[in-house]
Amino acid sequence: MLRRYPDAGEALSCKPITQGLLNHGYRVSTTRGRYFLKHHLDDSTGDRATIVRQHRATQRLQSLGVPVAPPVQDTEGGTVTEIGGRCYALHPWVEGLHRAGAQLSAAQSERLGGLLGAVHTGLEQVMGAATGIGRRAGGLRSADPADTFALIDELLTAARRRRPRDAFDELAEHRLLERLNLLERYADRRPPTPDAPAIGWVHGDFHPLNVLYRDSEPVAILDWDRLGVQPRAEEAVRAAAIFFVQPAGKLELEKVRAYARAYRRAAGAEPAELAAAVHRVWWERLNDFWILRWRYCRHDRRADPQFPAVSALAVWWTREYETVREAFTG
Repeated sequence: MLRRYPDAGEALSCKPITQGLLNHGYRVSTTRGRYFLKHHLDDSTGDRATIVRQHRATQRLQSLGVPVAPPVQDTEGGTVTEIGGRCYALHPWVEGLHRAGAQLSAAQSERLGGLLGAVHTGLEQVMGAATGIGRRAGGLRSADPADTFALIDELLTAARRRRPRDAFDELAEHRLLERLNLLERYADRRPPTPDAPAIGWVHGDFHPLNVLYRDSEPVAILDWDRLGVQPRAEEAVRAAAIFFVQPAGKLELEKVRAYARAYRRAAGAEPAELAAAVHRVWWERLNDFWILRWRYCRHDRRADPQFPAVSALAVWWTREYETVREAFTG
């Protein structure tokens, strides 16, 4: 791999990085520095053309002052190396720490919202306006409760059949039954498909593991695999629901409020756009069981630790719906 990047020097060590669910990453030390080697494994985003588009976007965003870590270019000016049918990219190593919302002050939360707004407006400049894409953009169709009821039945059966059962299985059964009751009660609040959604280019996976901090400032936004066209405000709401969720499943609303105000200013988003996004993401969370699908259908438990807070959030958000909406729009 490094033969294609002679300026990177000779390899001294290559250590796998355990964080990350979809791709593999390695910390590479060489005679000339340190690098992040990314092995693109996700079939939906791991083809060369898609990766090159991501790389070009980060290169252009860097010229606008957005903190990113564009890939290193090889001797021919390329940024993707294909070996054995798999794609790899070499990035400069960026020293920093990941910070969840609990580790951010109100001022830092505000800067985070402004940063995401800058990402969205920057992407519009470097990728072009997303007009004309309309309903081809993902995330516009809301979940059908009939499909969710069938999924709940499937997951309940799987959770009850597991042997030996553990505390996770007990919690999963409890949350599934709880969610079934909530969906029966709120089925009539399914969001309509918007006629003219405020769509645009988004990062697609903006969460604590994809933002690096040095001291109190973000120094790099990582992992652009999900770069695509989506309703922009929904990314802002989803990100807040990940950054600012507490272990008990509540959102730190004062930080959410500071974050959302800064996002609206930076992105030029109206409160009504955020209100609609809050409703759609709430409904999405109410119908979402991706962690249980990973556990019971794919037999993959890597996301299990996220389940207690994520599953509690859907219930709390339903109870505090108006308060949460006000935090994003006030």
